[in-house]
Amino acid sequence: MDKAFLQNQEKILKESEEKLEHQLKSFAKEDTGIKHNWKSTFPEFDGSEIGDSKLEVAQDEVEEYMNRLSVEHTLEIKLKNVKLALERLGENKYGKCAKCNKEIALDRLKVCPEAKFCLNCEKK
Repeated sequence: MDKAFLQNQEKILKESEEKLEHQLKSFAKEDTGIKHNWKSTFPEFDGSEIGDSKLEVAQDEVEEYMNRLSVEHTLEIKLKNVKLALERLGENKYGKCAKCNKEIALDRLKVCPEAKFCLNCEKK
């Protein structure tokens, strides 16, 4: 694989890693006990309401937290795949399918730099 292509892919992956981490840090904290895991923080609204308004705010907090969990999960998976691709770059394994060990098409890597499977293995 061309050295310039690999350098460009590394740059793209690092930018993606930085962006994903920034997004996650806006509402979650990295779990130091589990690799590639993040924990959503529970939103805290004003709390100055009383009576029925307080119940509505509590309901909004729970709803917001549930929304955060799904977004966290999606971003977490993307970030994990980006980090694994960077590891493969460092180990000179980037661009090889993790299942069949054949070369992943350059067009696929351009579209999805974190791809770990060739199209044939991805379809299976």
